[in-house]
Amino acid sequence: MNLVDTFSEFKAGKNIDRPTMVRVLEDVFRTLIRKKFGSDENFDVIVNTTKGDLELWRVREIVPDGEVTDDRSQISISEAFSIDEDYEIGEECYEQLHLEDFGRRAIMAARQTLISRIMELEKDEIYRQYNERVGDIIVGEVHQILKREILIVDDATNNELILPRNEMIKGDYFRKGDMVKGVIRKVEMKNNNPVVIVSRTDSIFLEKLMEAEVPEIEDGLINIKKIVRIPGERAKVAVESYDDRIDPVGACVGMKGSRIHGIVRELKNENIDIVNYTANTSLFIQRALTPAKVSNIDLDNEKSRAAVYLKPDQVSLAIGKGGTNIKLASRLTGFEIDVFRENDEIEIDDVDLDEFSDEVADWVIDALKAIGCDTARSVLSLSKEELLRRTDLEDETIDEIVSILAAEFEEEEK
Repeated sequence: MNLVDTFSEFKAGKNIDRPTMVRVLEDVFRTLIRKKFGSDENFDVIVNTTKGDLELWRVREIVPDGEVTDDRSQISISEAFSIDEDYEIGEECYEQLHLEDFGRRAIMAARQTLISRIMELEKDEIYRQYNERVGDIIVGEVHQILKREILIVDDATNNELILPRNEMIKGDYFRKGDMVKGVIRKVEMKNNNPVVIVSRTDSIFLEKLMEAEVPEIEDGLINIKKIVRIPGERAKVAVESYDDRIDPVGACVGMKGSRIHGIVRELKNENIDIVNYTANTSLFIQRALTPAKVSNIDLDNEKSRAAVYLKPDQVSLAIGKGGTNIKLASRLTGFEIDVFRENDEIEIDDVDLDEFSDEVADWVIDALKAIGCDTARSVLSLSKEELLRRTDLEDETIDEIVSILAAEFEEEEK
């Protein structure tokens, strides 16, 4: 029931600064005093945060017997003598109060108030601490696995953090007790409780992993201009060097890939393309489409579109599995990229689209020609997603076209 014990119990392990703790304790005890005496004007509350104790003193002016006009601020000389025989009229009388003087019920109420205030302070402190660390990497242990999220305990602070399923990389699988690395994405207050969200899919996570592996980035010699990711599948990172003697791509990859391999493993074998940033848009788009080799580019700067021409064997590389390469290249450069095969590179066993006019409507053929696909193989070289995006044809129509065109080559093979 002792408030001092409560203070000692709760101050242990709390990252609350001393002035704030003293202010809270003073507020609690002054409230206790006001309830009993009606005012706290003539009282001193001395808090010793080191020892975990406090002193309460009542201070009143000593006046002759019979001349007390305000017992809150004055005390008679005879009453002062009962406290200390050395007191004289005109001096200030210091009378020490003890918690027992306030009564059991008042002390219990004050104790609950103190606990509540300290818990609120701790919540505010956790929010402040993590809010200042948004974008920092944390390492924690898996504490609990729920349907929509994983609860992890921060290795440094022992606070509980949340890793939502949608912030996990495809292929992430954790068991209780596993160590997890992620980046602090955001901090929210829900139902008056701080909630720290951790992410493994955010681009900042890859950026921080690179900072840790590449000293030149941490030293400011190499700058990461932009990162785009499809988590667990592919990422593209544009880097530039402030020192002409440093090759930013080589520094990030490391000798025989030594620096990038650790990051790739952490990201579940995410394919990471490091490209040299340049203000030359055409060159930047070429580099962004790596590993494909671009033959020619037509830029429309007003519409932020780029028509990219490649040899037939480079088209699938430029587009990538499921269109990942071209999507990321577009996001990295800020240009909508359309891939075309070079017209003078038509394969001998290819078939002109006009040959299918009896099976495919003319307007559909025109729509395909409008995106640079004038042969059967040029259509089949694009993914369904890419055809849908660039032609605005219906899903069923694309399926039907692909089926008709593919059947042509199947018959030839037979």
